[in-house]
Amino acid sequence: MQVYQYIVIIALAVMASSVFTSIEIPILKHRQFQQFIREEGPKSHKKKEGTPTMGGIAIYASICLVSMIGTSLTRDMGILLIFGALYGLIGFADDFIKVTQKHNLGLRAWQKLLFQIVLGVGFGYYVVKYTNLGTNVWVPFIDKDVDFGMWFIPFVAFVIVAVANSVNLADGLDGLCAGVTAIFAFGFALIADGFSAFPSGVYCLAIVGSCIGFMFFNKFPAQVFMGDTGSMALGGGLAAAVILTKAELMIPFVGLVFVVEALSVIIQVIGFKTTGKRLFRMAPIHHHFELGGMKETSVVKMFWVFAAICCVAGLLIMKI
Repeated sequence: MQVYQYIVIIALAVMASSVFTSIEIPILKHRQFQQFIREEGPKSHKKKEGTPTMGGIAIYASICLVSMIGTSLTRDMGILLIFGALYGLIGFADDFIKVTQKHNLGLRAWQKLLFQIVLGVGFGYYVVKYTNLGTNVWVPFIDKDVDFGMWFIPFVAFVIVAVANSVNLADGLDGLCAGVTAIFAFGFALIADGFSAFPSGVYCLAIVGSCIGFMFFNKFPAQVFMGDTGSMALGGGLAAAVILTKAELMIPFVGLVFVVEALSVIIQVIGFKTTGKRLFRMAPIHHHFELGGMKETSVVKMFWVFAAICCVAGLLIMKI
């Protein structure tokens, strides 16, 4: 893609997301779709209770609109849009239960995981059966395609579930998830361009602009949260887009922020169960810094910078 195409797609997505979010906020307030803060979370977050949630609907509506404007609706693009929407529906169900039951517990963990795995397996089957990618995965450093054979579909399911839940974990501070996701998506838009995966590139750029547009309302102090509706749609859709580039193994490099967020939770749980002690003040790790005395806005900016560094590092690895 040409530079002007990047600018046009991102700009359209910023405008669409801004408009859709501004329209959605009053509707969410009228419907009383409000965030309920978990009791075990940071006490300072209690003041955020009552903030409208499920803003991810506006984000994904923008992504769909701009993706269809940015390219012809090919089969791959259609599947990407549908897949992201299906993951968003998992998040929507979780959010809807929370707001209607007026607590912070939605779907059970096993229910979410089951739906995520089933969709992941289905997407893996689509890649094998209906694309020319086969069961190959591009391996960085050696710059070769490796055939994963019978392990490809389980691998795809694992990647999608891991990315979606990692993005979801990053949705804990105002502007954090949207900002980090925009940076991650921009990195993979460039990678998709390098692999001539045009639908994935356009889809990722639509995510970049949609997240930026949403941040006008989600930055501190947030007027609206994306909710699991947004984080699941973004994570699932992004993972699917990356898989269509064959560059899944670049995710740990470009998306190191998400890896760190997920690992902090895993380490915290394992450490507490085995030793009775917590390594971090609170997990995910962004709360660790927050409880250490850093301002919420400072933590968010630090993570944005780290995400940008990881993105550049990932692109340099691609060059190598």
